[in-house]
Amino acid sequence: MRKILVVEDEESIREVIALNLRMAGYEVTEAGSAEEALAVFDGSYDAAILDVMLPGMNGFSLCEAIRRDSSTVGIIILSAKTLETDKIRGLSIGADDYMTKPFSVSELLARVEALVRRVARSGGADAAAEADGRMVSGCFVLDQKSRVLYKNGQPIDLTQVEFQIMELFFANPGVALVREKILEGVWGENYFGDVKIVDVNIRRLRMKVEDEPSSPHHILTVWGYGYRWNG
Repeated sequence: MRKILVVEDEESIREVIALNLRMAGYEVTEAGSAEEALAVFDGSYDAAILDVMLPGMNGFSLCEAIRRDSSTVGIIILSAKTLETDKIRGLSIGADDYMTKPFSVSELLARVEALVRRVARSGGADAAAEADGRMVSGCFVLDQKSRVLYKNGQPIDLTQVEFQIMELFFANPGVALVREKILEGVWGENYFGDVKIVDVNIRRLRMKVEDEPSSPHHILTVWGYGYRWNG
């Protein structure tokens, strides 16, 4: 059974989310604060739903703490804030998705389902099936068994979303990929969110794989279209 951590200080909202997740077949752990969440988080969760406005440590700081502990857990941030800068901040620090309140419970469930599928694909049967699979592009090696990217033999820690974007790039070297194709390939064809989530993750990837992120040589922008991988 897939495990979900729900961190929300408003009890009524937390209970509604938890109830619907349990009805959908998930094992749910509830926490009313970041401190409670960190006390129970052990890396065995498939996904975490984090409210931003929490007593004590806020959801952004909690997201960073969880991401430091696990690169594979899926993270969805919930917030009443609708500013674009808040969305970008959440995605930049390691969240996989961002939803603003008020939100549809059915949409939240759909996003959780898509996120859990990606987590399973990253660390489960597919990875095992590619036990000897290594994708090579120039000085980069994408190890599909360990889910690690190497550059000149040095490991680069990626989130599961970042790893899947790199898989898409390695499978299409030199091909200009439109943002919508990247979104569909990584987040799924039924994803409800903004295509800008692709741009945020590309910026994060450049910080990890490029020698000079401001002047990229590997993840190239195709203006008005999308991105192209140059190994």
